[in-house]
Amino acid sequence: MIDELKSKKKKISVTGLGYVGLPLALEFAKHYAVIGFDINEERVKMMQNGKDPSKELDDSAFENCDILFTSNAEDLKQAHFHIIGVPTDIDDNKVPNLKPLLGASESVGKSLKQGDIVVYESTVYPGCTEDDCVPILEKHSGLKGNQDFKFGYSPERIVPGDKVRTLTKILKIVSACDEPTLNVISEVYGSIIEAGLYKATSVKVAEAAKVIENTQRDINISLMNELAIIFDRIGIDTNEVIEAAGSKWNFHKYTPGLVGGHCIGVDPYYLMHKSKQIGHDPQVIAAGRRVNDYIPHFIAKKVVTSLIENNKNPGDSKVLVMGVTFKENVSDIRNSKVADLIKELMDYSLNVHVVDPYASSNEVAHEYGISMIEKPEGNYDAILIAVGHDEYKRLSKEDLQNLCKDSLLLFDIKGIKESESFENYWKL
Repeated sequence: MIDELKSKKKKISVTGLGYVGLPLALEFAKHYAVIGFDINEERVKMMQNGKDPSKELDDSAFENCDILFTSNAEDLKQAHFHIIGVPTDIDDNKVPNLKPLLGASESVGKSLKQGDIVVYESTVYPGCTEDDCVPILEKHSGLKGNQDFKFGYSPERIVPGDKVRTLTKILKIVSACDEPTLNVISEVYGSIIEAGLYKATSVKVAEAAKVIENTQRDINISLMNELAIIFDRIGIDTNEVIEAAGSKWNFHKYTPGLVGGHCIGVDPYYLMHKSKQIGHDPQVIAAGRRVNDYIPHFIAKKVVTSLIENNKNPGDSKVLVMGVTFKENVSDIRNSKVADLIKELMDYSLNVHVVDPYASSNEVAHEYGISMIEKPEGNYDAILIAVGHDEYKRLSKEDLQNLCKDSLLLFDIKGIKESESFENYWKL
């Protein structure tokens, strides 16, 4: 397999060309013949023209790459080493939504041949690859897993917006159904990953390792969020407390904030789902999720209370929310908790204007039913900096004041401004 991949007699396929799949496909395409498959025809057309629909990669990333971008699943039959990296999210009931993953497994399954290898990169709960995905591959290929075809799991670790720790510079976990397959998978990934590989002892261990990475962060941030609520009532600055506590060498400096995105706000539900399946009701993980999901309501209530304290009627007030993406300097709006905050503000009958230099207004309207404006109109009663975009960091006090009707009432959720510079200032 290795020799034939290197000589391009055999090809690699990557199914799912989003934030994870596209950088991976392009990196492999510098060394191998690659088929990049995605069901979204519009995205595929953009990639065929050398453009990243997610706006994460420069046009130069497409240069000198041996890759076929396609939305035709039949093209997958040309490949022998298959990678699946489609999104794994949750439904409205916060239950894992495996439809994209199982659909991708069906497409690849119909293309499987004797001796092929399938590697999953999507974040899942322990056991999902073997219990949910491999049976789909078997059903649609007529082949037997771990006999006729092999499989493995290598969780993605890409962080959107991070220009330093990019794909090749992040240590990669690899796992497989058996030792020979693990060796092949390791050599394939090892040819592009500069940071090295970690060979997990089993597929389930690799799945669990991935899902607890973000679960741990979620719980730690939830503690900081709960402390922020407590300290707000006491009347002390949470960040000042964290700085003071951080003077001890073994204190971990997590900060409070809105916890959204496609990983931290989602992955704990996968582990909770599996935990309940095996008869254990997870307490700490569930508590962390409850606290983090409560924060948009807490902030909205704080805004309304502050407006009233400043003799403003919430029903007649106009507020500006700056930023709607799930983190700074990216266009990704998936599971953005800013959207929850905006809806909470609207529930208090506030007139809410939303701007963001990165987010697509069409995507925000489609995903959340929220209308954005191109630029602030002015005469605002309050401003909320919800995302720490670089553009917002550069705004002066005067810039913000000029957007307000009278005195500036600033809610700096990300804490990107110096509080001493503002009279009416609040941060989480």
